[in-house]
Amino acid sequence: MKTIEVDEDLYRYIASNTRHIGESASDILRRLLKLDSIQATDQASAPAVVAEPEPGRGVVQMLNGDELTAQESAIDRFMHILSVLYRENPAAFAQASDIKGRKRIYFADDEAALLASGNTTKPKAIEGSPYWVITNTNTGRKRNIVAQLMAAMGYSHSLIERVCHSI
Repeated sequence: MKTIEVDEDLYRYIASNTRHIGESASDILRRLLKLDSIQATDQASAPAVVAEPEPGRGVVQMLNGDELTAQESAIDRFMHILSVLYRENPAAFAQASDIKGRKRIYFADDEAALLASGNTTKPKAIEGSPYWVITNTNTGRKRNIVAQLMAAMGYSHSLIERVCHSI
């Protein structure tokens, strides 16, 4: 098995085409390139493994860049952070998005599910993802949602604190 490095946008594209948890990068590429029926005949044609990017790299770039600080409201910063978290690791985001409040669900794959969980949830679509999130919460609750999500996704405590403080 060989290891290759790919640009982050290519990695995100491959990861976004995951059909099930545990599907390998090689399986995804075979499916996308329609190579399912081709058999490898020797080591030279063995499938390559996509090297995972450094965990949190995209989040750190977001914190160091201007795009987050350009967001005018806490809701806009919250939505931007969620979008970056999804793009960085869609599979982990999908597993972690099961977090809920006492009476409300925070994430769903459609607006109707969030509207059904409360009267004034004000759901918004997370850009670049199939998910929706409630936005009618105070800034403290938004920070808590992001902290729970990032912890479940495996981010370090110090990075979680930096991100939450930026909301």
